Amino acid sequence: MITSRGKNPRGSSTICLPIRKEVYDSIVEDPEKFRAAVDQAFSDMPELFPKAFVQGYILKDSRLSRKLRMHLRRVECKATQAAFTIRPSFVMPYMTALTDEVRKALYLRSFGVPFHALVEVFGRDAMYWYRLEVSLGRNSLVGTTLRQADLPVNLSADEHHQTLDGDKVYVATTVGGGCCIGAAMSKTADEVGLEEAYRVFAGEAENVEAGYKPQTVNADGWAATHAAWRAMFPLVVVLRCFLHGWLKIRDRGKHLKEMFKTIGDKVWHAYRAEDKRTFRQRLRRLREWARGNLKGVVLEQVEKLCSRGQEYAEAYDHEGGHRTSNMLDRVMREMNRYFEDGQHLHGAMASAEQHCRAWALLYNFGPWAAATAKAKHGLMCPAERLNQHRYHDDWLENLLISASLAGFRR
Repeated sequence: MITSRGKNPRGSSTICLPIRKEVYDSIVEDPEKFRAAVDQAFSDMPELFPKAFVQGYILKDSRLSRKLRMHLRRVECKATQAAFTIRPSFVMPYMTALTDEVRKALYLRSFGVPFHALVEVFGRDAMYWYRLEVSLGRNSLVGTTLRQADLPVNLSADEHHQTLDGDKVYVATTVGGGCCIGAAMSKTADEVGLEEAYRVFAGEAENVEAGYKPQTVNADGWAATHAAWRAMFPLVVVLRCFLHGWLKIRDRGKHLKEMFKTIGDKVWHAYRAEDKRTFRQRLRRLREWARGNLKGVVLEQVEKLCSRGQEYAEAYDHEGGHRTSNMLDRVMREMNRYFEDGQHLHGAMASAEQHCRAWALLYNFGPWAAATAKAKHGLMCPAERLNQHRYHDDWLENLLISASLAGFRR
């Protein structure tokens, strides 16, 4: 098993199960009780286990964690002789801490609270909290986030512009079902660099669902982004984002006051057309009106939007395809705030990318405000909304359980 970056994923030999501490303490030293608990978990949640588990397993050995002074048991699949550690969900990966000790600090990190502030409130040191957070980025974003749901076939993608020690880098971001399911870094914004970065998502998606092929991906007009997705998925339909066309008009026409409002009403009236034919008719009328009432750079941008009617209209042929990047923008707005508050990215490229991936999982699994959860009928976070399922009422344990086997299936 390898990731799309070509390295064995750390943590992919650990099965994380929702076991309460008092229950775990009572069964870990008793092989019969432990086996009964594992059997029940496999019956209830087979997706958290390796596929060879169905052919039987043996209890291999028990190890003492020196960090937390607790035992961990390993099991071995009979079919493959592969060994796996069983870790209860109240323990962080690599036995770094109990979830109760770090839950609140990691929740604050999802909002970009500085590490030195965590030290002031929770103790330890800045590097402890940094390593704890960034280690989450070793998990597969796709496999961890999508445990119960099918992979979305209608996606949105764009590059988040960021700096790494002052140098420009690009975070190739993929969003589906309201969750960030792809975040990989590229040093360049050309086709080669972006394709390599987006292939991290493609590799993780293939690991979850062999032969996965998205139907559509919404993107802005950057040619390298379009080329990268078509190189990965030759049959994918790249839908041009209508919102980006409007933003170029908005940025050049805000000074027109009342006329600006009229332009906006006419542009979005065209967008809300119920079918392709009506949409094109409204764009033609918009162009005719603009030529008689606008001039200069504002007219130029309206003309440009109207000239791309065929590209924008393609979305009508693909039900469920995203006509605008609104879903992606909501995710990237939070990403931008997070890295702005943290003074951008630092260190090696690999660790910076892992940092981006860790943020993505915190975004997907971090709990909404109580009012938001109530409005969403009790759903706790974006990942739960997508899966319509949670493994644990505690958001961090829910994340760790979802990251069983580091999120990798094969």
